[in-house]
Amino acid sequence: MKLKNIAGIFLIGVFAFSCKAQNKVTLSTETESQKSIIFPKGEKITNSNFTGIAYLQMLMKSDSLNPTSVGNVTFEPGARTKWHIHPGGQILLATDGVGYYQEKGQPKKILRKGDVIKCPPNIQHWHGASVDTYFVQVAITNTQNGVPVWLEAVTDEEYKQVQTNK
Repeated sequence: MKLKNIAGIFLIGVFAFSCKAQNKVTLSTETESQKSIIFPKGEKITNSNFTGIAYLQMLMKSDSLNPTSVGNVTFEPGARTKWHIHPGGQILLATDGVGYYQEKGQPKKILRKGDVIKCPPNIQHWHGASVDTYFVQVAITNTQNGVPVWLEAVTDEEYKQVQTNK
């Protein structure tokens, strides 16, 4: 009788522990999913400086004390900026997805989560999502020497050129 009781208690314990472990895995997965979204997606960009659909969440606007703006930009697949320059330079932090970055006259680079790009002042460039994957970046822009200068749209031919790894 005692052996049956011990076996029963053991099975109840194993069952309870496995249910708790399964619940813990589910919670862990939900938490991991929530961690992948660092900043809000923001509002849809409606100006003509982008091709395709992109969203912007301004995290910090530049001011007289700190001439640096910081924005979280989410590009849907195929979306991209126009060619442009930043008189004070820009830094891009890739936080999710797969994107592209290209300076005029240079090969296109593939960007993935964790990549960092330093755009020198007054260098013509563009950036955006890959053809079939969204891309999220934090853009840190120095505005001390002026705001971005927007140029012509990136053509489909330029966008589809063979890319290289960085």
